[in-house]
Amino acid sequence: MIHFGTIQLHTFASAGMVVMALLAVFVRSRAGSKPITVSSIVIPPIGMSTGFLMFALPFFRIPLAWAGSAFLAGLLLFSYPLIRSSRLERRSGGIYVKRSKSFALVLLILLALRLGLHEYIERFVSIPQTGALFFILAFGMIVPWRAAMLRQYIRLQARSEPKDTRN
Repeated sequence: MIHFGTIQLHTFASAGMVVMALLAVFVRSRAGSKPITVSSIVIPPIGMSTGFLMFALPFFRIPLAWAGSAFLAGLLLFSYPLIRSSRLERRSGGIYVKRSKSFALVLLILLALRLGLHEYIERFVSIPQTGALFFILAFGMIVPWRAAMLRQYIRLQARSEPKDTRN
C-alpha cells in the first residue's frame, strides 16, 4: 500500500481544489456562448448529491449540528456572492448566462476563504470529517445558487420575446 504523508496529501488536495476552481472559471466563461437549459441548471446539484454516499462510511460521519452549521454557512454566506454575480439574459431566441467579470473573482475569493477555513478546521477534526464538512458547505452553496438561476430562467422563459415589427 502506498502511504502519502499528511503534508503531501494536504498539498495535493489544495492543488486539486485550485485546479477545480480554475476549471470552474474556464467552464463558466465559456457558458455564455450557448443557451442555458433547465437541465444544465439542475443537473449539477443533483449530480453533487451523490456525494452524500460518503456518509455510509463511518469515518466521514459528523454530528448533525456540525452538518447543519456547514449547510447554513454555505446557504447564508457563500451562496450570496454567487447569486449576485450570476445573471441570465434573453438574446437570439435563447436564454444565456451573462458574462460577469466579478464571477471569476468571486470564485477565487470563495476558494481562498474555503482553503483558510479548511486549514483551521482540520486542526480539530479528522481529514475525512473536514472533507465531509466542506462537501456539505459546498452543497449548501450550490443549491440556493442554482435555485436562483432556475427562478431567473423561468421568469425569462415566461416573458415573450419581443416581436419584430419591421414587416
